[in-house]
Amino acid sequence: MTETRSAPVPVGRRERKKAATRQAIADAALRLFLERGYDDVGIREIADAADVSTTTLFKHFPVKEALVFDEDADQEARLLAAVRERPDGQSIPAALRDHALRHRRAAADADPRFTAFFELIDSTPALRDYLQGMWLRHSAALAQVIAEESGLPSGDPACAALAHFALEAPRASRGHPDTDEAITRAFDLLDNGWQALARP
Repeated sequence: MTETRSAPVPVGRRERKKAATRQAIADAALRLFLERGYDDVGIREIADAADVSTTTLFKHFPVKEALVFDEDADQEARLLAAVRERPDGQSIPAALRDHALRHRRAAADADPRFTAFFELIDSTPALRDYLQGMWLRHSAALAQVIAEESGLPSGDPACAALAHFALEAPRASRGHPDTDEAITRAFDLLDNGWQALARP
């Protein structure tokens, strides 16, 4: 989704114009997808709605699925920063819990279409497949950073497991009456296991 963006705003005129065009395309795509369904909206319709050419659209989004996940790179950067820039003394699972809670609250507060956005993904096989590929990339990158921050070897299975379950916890909490509580309890379990692993 586009409304939860927290990356720094580009300062140059050209960069601002490029970012604004990308935002307009993503917003138009999401609006049309939510109105009519992903499969019933064509690329040309999205380009027309954003007042750009299809060539310009593809410069920003190489595949149709990417229009839905326009913050993929930013989200991964924020995820990795949550581990690298955590306060002294804070465990990695606790840092990831705080990140998950911040991300969920920001998205839900900023965009009333939050629930509809996930319903769109869940009901569209192409988007589910794209999300899974994105999820695997984030998981691998997160596992690497966890290993670096923990002084463990690259490819350590405990780091891979923590990354896997840390990314899965927010998804598993969907539909729970108290999403924050569900996320917190999941990360409490991860934190207890991680702390036990770290003990001599």
